[in-house]
Amino acid sequence: MNLKNANIGIIGATGAVGVEALKLLSEINHPADNIYLFASDRSKGKKIKYKNTELSVKTTDSEDFNKIDVGLISVSSEISKSLAPKIVKNGGVVIDDGSAYRMEKNVPLVVPEINENDLSFHEGIVSIPNCTTTPLVMVIDAINSLTKVKKVIVSTYQAVSGTGKEAVNELVNQQSGDQSVDVYDFPIANNVFPHVDDFLEDGFTKEEHKMINETKKILHDQEIEVIPTCVRVPVRIGHSESLCISLENDISIEEIVNCLNNYSGIKVLGESDETPYPMPLYVEGEKDVFVGRIRKSLNNSKELNLWLSCDNLIKGAAYNALQILESMIKKELIK
Repeated sequence: MNLKNANIGIIGATGAVGVEALKLLSEINHPADNIYLFASDRSKGKKIKYKNTELSVKTTDSEDFNKIDVGLISVSSEISKSLAPKIVKNGGVVIDDGSAYRMEKNVPLVVPEINENDLSFHEGIVSIPNCTTTPLVMVIDAINSLTKVKKVIVSTYQAVSGTGKEAVNELVNQQSGDQSVDVYDFPIANNVFPHVDDFLEDGFTKEEHKMINETKKILHDQEIEVIPTCVRVPVRIGHSESLCISLENDISIEEIVNCLNNYSGIKVLGESDETPYPMPLYVEGEKDVFVGRIRKSLNNSKELNLWLSCDNLIKGAAYNALQILESMIKKELIK
């Protein structure tokens, strides 16, 4: 199949990730006649601009749902589990942005820069990692080419867009003085929450377990130790992470910087750059993962510290989905 000929359905088209997915299709000039937008009943009939035309949002009970060759799904796990099998049954392929299928054995969990070959065992559904996992595993994979990464202690600083449009609106309203709370339990403006998602019995959250389990699956490494603390911060778009990485061997900073700079999808920032380190404000709209503040621990030369930021809606979701689609077409995995 040629990408231009693929009928692409965006399920969750009015959500934050769906909006970005449509923008990315516009960038590659995907034909409007081969794009179908789906959302809930409340968005039915809504017109969304696409290049020089408008596309109409439909519900998934529309006949157009049966025309999908590739479904880009960004909805709740419950809805995804209902809709994805229908697309596969009709001969289509699903690239799912949620957590519904990530840990299923027969579902590839893919970051194309790392494990593109895992796509070969798909049975109609491919999953995208959590938006905090993707930049983490890219950095680990790059460094693994120099020496094995044994352990990572990671703290995340996650934008409210990871929760959805309503959370972004709540932040904006609170920044304007309205302290009413709806999406979150507490005000997010001028505040941080030291948890993302629900707490589990072991004291970690569901989000933190996602990072642990997904990292092991993507890297095919059940031995790597990942110790996360996920934090929600008053930022609209852009997740950041602080990493402390334990290495098997002592590798120079110069080698590490060169390795990261030469890794597809990663850019290293330093003092000579206009922005000397990554910041959410400046990575919005970018497809790369930006890394900076690379340094060794003072008393352990096998311990590396760094900071990263990336657009959680793009590389963390929509762009990764498009990369997966392009990989599948290149590998002739879509009939």
